[in-house]
Amino acid sequence: MAPSARANRRWADEEDDDNQLDRLRRPRRVRKYRSIVAIMRVARRVQLINEDDDDGFDQTVEIKKEENVDDGDGDDCYSKLGCQECGRGDNEEEILLCDKCDKGYHLDCLRPIVPRVPFGHWYCPSCSDHIRPSMALAKNTRKRRKRSGPLVYHKKRRRLLPYIPTEDADLRLKQMGSLASALTAMNIEFSAELTYVRGMAPRSANQAKFEKGGMQVLCKENVETLEYCKLMEKSGLCPPLMVVFDSCEGYTVEADGPIKDLTLIAEYAGDVDYMKKRECDDCDSLMTLLSAKQPSRSLVVCPDKRGNIARFINGINNHLPESKKKQNLKCVRYDVDGKCRVLLVATRDIAKGERLYYDYNGHEHEYPTHHFI
Repeated sequence: MAPSARANRRWADEEDDDNQLDRLRRPRRVRKYRSIVAIMRVARRVQLINEDDDDGFDQTVEIKKEENVDDGDGDDCYSKLGCQECGRGDNEEEILLCDKCDKGYHLDCLRPIVPRVPFGHWYCPSCSDHIRPSMALAKNTRKRRKRSGPLVYHKKRRRLLPYIPTEDADLRLKQMGSLASALTAMNIEFSAELTYVRGMAPRSANQAKFEKGGMQVLCKENVETLEYCKLMEKSGLCPPLMVVFDSCEGYTVEADGPIKDLTLIAEYAGDVDYMKKRECDDCDSLMTLLSAKQPSRSLVVCPDKRGNIARFINGINNHLPESKKKQNLKCVRYDVDGKCRVLLVATRDIAKGERLYYDYNGHEHEYPTHHFI
């Protein structure tokens, strides 16, 4: 090959390489797609015709062209369509067509306003009014699913009420004097709290987690009620109760004012000791504080040296129906901040002058009450 021919061929190869590099460096042309409004202008209308043929086809699709529809960019029947609310035809890209009556509505003219073109079928307000009843009927005809799990009943929580002290200061002084006289006669020191004496059960032994079967926890609202009653008692606002002496029953407690149901009367106070140490004790006012899984951990409240008005509230005779009707209090043990506490709560409305009674055998059924009146 001649030198000139080789030079021309080399020059042609270099030119092809330059053209190829230019094509690679040239930015690609971004392909633009038509909007849904432009597509709807030239779209063909599709109508589904249900036919039962022998060949096994249940549905046939028939494509019909409207007389005024044009495949070009010319005017069609939708180009002259206006909004049914405002009557204008501007902002065609924001006109929404009903899938039933083909009427148009601006997105901003609808109430409520439609923020964007919805997916699927859309019906105008006039057409949707005829569709909603049938849709609601279809929903109601659905078979309800049967519950497989068991029914769970939740007991309504009832909040304890604080006692209402007597407004008359002289009468309150008389009530506290009756309690002081009874405590002095029994040689008992007043104490409104559980006391832990050396030689008896320590404070660490009083733990509600040792209770056999668990102990109910006092909720936050009732804890606030208990603390409020304690503050009133420390300030001299005692519950409306009077300690009286009866020749048959001995010292007993009467209501010196009306008391509502679920009113917190008092906390059973006294010395805390192990139950095994008090098995042969002759005190008739021992109260179970903790019934543990291990009997050696069980505790009792002993109000023989220290106590409050709860020590003088009498019990009913469990063997006489007439005596059971007199019960108007209940003795309940609660878990308060991990510690066992015994509270006396009213079980019904108590009138003034009525004596207070509760069931000594409400839990263990071990206290002999045959001789009770």
